[in-house]
Amino acid sequence: MSGHIVVVKIGGSTLGQSDTSLADLVSLQKRSERVIVVHGGGGEVSQWSSRLGLESRFVDGLRVTGKDELSVVVAVLAGLVNKRLVLQLNALGGRAVGIAGVDAGLIAAEARQPELGYVGEVTHVDMHLLSTLLDAGFLPVIAPVCHGVHEGKQTFLNVNADDVAAELAIAAGASSLVFLTDVPGILDGRKQIFSRLTVSAVQQLMADGVVQGGMLPKARACVTASRSVAEARIIDGTAEHALLREFDHRTGGTSIVRDELA
Repeated sequence: MSGHIVVVKIGGSTLGQSDTSLADLVSLQKRSERVIVVHGGGGEVSQWSSRLGLESRFVDGLRVTGKDELSVVVAVLAGLVNKRLVLQLNALGGRAVGIAGVDAGLIAAEARQPELGYVGEVTHVDMHLLSTLLDAGFLPVIAPVCHGVHEGKQTFLNVNADDVAAELAIAAGASSLVFLTDVPGILDGRKQIFSRLTVSAVQQLMADGVVQGGMLPKARACVTASRSVAEARIIDGTAEHALLREFDHRTGGTSIVRDELA
């Protein structure tokens, strides 16, 4: 993978006490791998919303984001979660820079579902800032707080982090997109792992309800990314050195490839 760009999506559920994902990212950076990190943090947003007396509501897995909720999303994702990750990565010897989709016009989005409020879908990615950071040897860590128009005004928009990772992978011409989760991969009805799936097979599993819950947005993102990314991977990020093994051996997990690459 050396010389290629890889997009890695990490979530709060994979960053436990014994997790090695951040140390792995630092090791990869020291090997001069070009990695872009996208993070979520929905659990922490829900916790802070609750403290502030705001009820967390979801439609098809997407957080309903009104004006008050938007302030919490921006503060927690672009602030607390993003800067904590940067602090931890740099403490491990990395050279991480934390940014959000709104920085330098990185990610533009559009609010297309009025019932969701300030929730956006990616419409454009400007790679200039990320290319500059990667060329300078930095590890970009991106919060999915993007910019767009809502009710005629420029505003922040809350965008699903899985979707952000997919669109960044497409724009960057990434060789691979890796989702770190807290399960071994996509499982069948008997809880057996699918090691390799085509895009059409994933779409059928989603239609049949086999892929559901938190895996659904990741599977959808893999299908989206398949337009230009040869392979998307969903792996268990809680396993020790899962990310290093992914770069070196690509074992375990589920690979999703375009039908013609099967």
